[in-house]
Amino acid sequence: MTPAHSLRQRLSDGLFSMVAGPEGPAARERIHTTPGERWHAPGSPIHRVHGDASMYVGGIRALLLQSLHPLAMAGVDDFSDFRQDVWGRLARTSTFLADTTFGTVEHAERAVEIVRAVHRRISGTAPDGRPYRADDPHLLTWVHVAEVDSFLTAHQKFGARPLTDAECDTYVEQSSGVALRLGAEDVPTTRAGLAAALEAFRPELESTPAARDVARFLLRDAPLPWVAKPPYAVLCRGAVATLPRWAREPLRLKDSPRLDRTLGRAAGQASTRALRWLNDAQPAPTVTPHL
Repeated sequence: MTPAHSLRQRLSDGLFSMVAGPEGPAARERIHTTPGERWHAPGSPIHRVHGDASMYVGGIRALLLQSLHPLAMAGVDDFSDFRQDVWGRLARTSTFLADTTFGTVEHAERAVEIVRAVHRRISGTAPDGRPYRADDPHLLTWVHVAEVDSFLTAHQKFGARPLTDAECDTYVEQSSGVALRLGAEDVPTTRAGLAAALEAFRPELESTPAARDVARFLLRDAPLPWVAKPPYAVLCRGAVATLPRWAREPLRLKDSPRLDRTLGRAAGQASTRALRWLNDAQPAPTVTPHL
């Protein structure tokens, strides 16, 4: 092994450990090699999107966008320990996405039921006095819409193989299955429907101290070793550049269209290429599909 290859492997191992957690290697082996029927065929649009390095950009964008719904944010603020357990939460989320995208039907259904059980235990009152429940179908739809719009937007801008228009519709339709199983309602199944759903939620979105705190934490105060802070800042610049214009002011983010088209685009492309280079040193185990 050459010194350059050794360095790449060490960096790749460190990134995978951070994202997937200590159980990541075992979970990856289980997800990709367990025989059985799967929800999605290899190479399908959802595999291409969720398996691409652009998901790092899409994930940051999704969290920023989701925070603008005060009821969804109230549940996170009251019950989530994401500030103290950032990497544990990231590992659980990435494992859920992997299970429901690449895993067997049995593993995917079990992952969904675990999340549903957690949601049933979460309820409370938002700062504005409104009650909320994590299993509220309307809130689940918001979380789903913000995620899928973010993942697809990041992939189309920075993915290795952007989808065609027809494949975008297929991706939105494939993604809807998990949302419906989690209890969401009126879930979009086309890209046009996704855009319409996002627009329909806009009157419910607002700037709150909790949302601004999430943005500050994600973009400035994420607990990272000093050596990782500069590349993470580049990644965040790419994520912010993909946000809708109307989402900037509520999160106290600068709205700079020209910078988004130049610096932001370059940041997103550079960060995803670097992450893809590292991810390629961690090839998924060979899958024997049973479809």
